Amino acid sequence: MAPDTVPTWVWLATLGAIAALFIFDFLTHVRKPHEPTFKEAALWSTFYVALALLFGWGVWHFWDREHGVEYFAGFITEKSLSVDNLFVFVIIMKSFRVPAAYQQKALLIGIVIALIMRGIFIALGAAAIERFSWVFYLFGLFLLWTAWKLVVESLKHTKSTDEDYEPNGVVKWFQRHMPTTDDYRGNALTVIENGKRMFTPMAIVILALGMTDLLFALDSIPAIYGLTDAPYIVFTANAFALLGLLQLYFLLGGLLDRLVYLGIGLSLILAFIGVKLIIHAMEANTLPFLNGGQPIEGLPHIETGFSLSVIVGILVVTTVASLLKSRSDARKLR
Repeated sequence: MAPDTVPTWVWLATLGAIAALFIFDFLTHVRKPHEPTFKEAALWSTFYVALALLFGWGVWHFWDREHGVEYFAGFITEKSLSVDNLFVFVIIMKSFRVPAAYQQKALLIGIVIALIMRGIFIALGAAAIERFSWVFYLFGLFLLWTAWKLVVESLKHTKSTDEDYEPNGVVKWFQRHMPTTDDYRGNALTVIENGKRMFTPMAIVILALGMTDLLFALDSIPAIYGLTDAPYIVFTANAFALLGLLQLYFLLGGLLDRLVYLGIGLSLILAFIGVKLIIHAMEANTLPFLNGGQPIEGLPHIETGFSLSVIVGILVVTTVASLLKSRSDARKLR
């Protein structure tokens, strides 16, 4: 395989396998509405993480070590951002009072929407990067701005799944203008009443999840492009991060409220990747008003292996610190 070229048949086989996994997920967990037990969620979460690690081993073995490291760095980063997304998913479920037995269908459809949108953003990002190297400046600055927002939000208040959900403009418009039922009708998205097609609250929940995923994609795609410029690695890392997110939602449950420093940890990761992107942009600089349009030399080169160590280190420290603080707070309340 050439350094960053993936044969078409590999792309098609990968897309087919990922689609098959989502169909399998639907048939196994969503076709029969139920609330997963802790054991069920733990087993399937372990299965999907093991599958992601096995795929990473395949990239390392059949491609090369460099792309293998890039995949693992991207997967860990995207999985961490996905865990942060779960806070909002829980808030949406609580706000719309989605019955536990029907939450799997809403989540899985939302996750599929997220993967489709990320696929579009990945393609657009790859095309932009190929034509305009200065796009890395925009990606880097955007991640630094996002990191700053996360820090400010984390310092203002502790993230909690008890917060209220504020629908965005698209969801509000749908609620005001589209005919909807007042209650859930099983896990159906639409029903016919008096000869008229009506949407159920389940359809609104899925729309809310999809719009939320759109915002999350704006952060996650620039972040992984800071770790690799291979579209195949970008896509597969995102796909495997989203696979198993359904089970992770039920597995973590109340644990999410205990990850009080996760926002700070993610902000540090995004800031680190943002700086890395800007350095990369300066190394390939073509902007005429900066250094006469010539690449800037003498900048530190950040290896992907080092990036992986930084990402894992930050996540370990913030997770341990979060659990210790939660334990300390619990003792004070006794």
